[in-house]
Amino acid sequence: MFSQLRASVVSLIALTVITGLAYPLFVTGIAQAAFHNKANGSLIIRNGKAVGSTLIGQPFDDPKYFWGRLSSTTDSNGKPLPYNAGASGASNLGPTNPALTDAAKARIDALLATDPGSIAPVPIDLVTSSASGLDPDISSAGAEYQVRRVARARGMDEARVRALVLEHTEDRTLGVLGEPRVRVLELNLALDGL
Repeated sequence: MFSQLRASVVSLIALTVITGLAYPLFVTGIAQAAFHNKANGSLIIRNGKAVGSTLIGQPFDDPKYFWGRLSSTTDSNGKPLPYNAGASGASNLGPTNPALTDAAKARIDALLATDPGSIAPVPIDLVTSSASGLDPDISSAGAEYQVRRVARARGMDEARVRALVLEHTEDRTLGVLGEPRVRVLELNLALDGL
């Protein structure tokens, strides 16, 4: 009996050290050596301070900035808290749910209020949230739709803003997956840097 108990305790300690200490340290070491930026959250650093991540969107509602996708994330009480990485997930609202329609209409109204002369159709990604609720990018069409508003709010030439959008447009992954996309935070930081 004692030998079985001793073997069990030794096995528990050995496996705890291997799986709870050695393996995590080994994997962390490889991640830090091979993928340092990604292993640390893909943070964007400006003047020695983290201003965001390339993986998680941020809320923008000032007309002088490009706006990202809607975020459906909430706090622990269910109150909307945009881009709350601790509550990543979709709204799970179906296409006939009035709450989804109301959110899309509110966003369309906000976009039109900041650019009343716009007659272009509003791209779908500007009025809906993604499955994660954290998307850091918008479509090229979503960025193009906002060029006029941002240029006017900043007193810039539209061609200059459009060129900046093109500089921050990423191609399809591996040339075939997904669509071209624009990282909103990086584009807005570039605008502020001008």
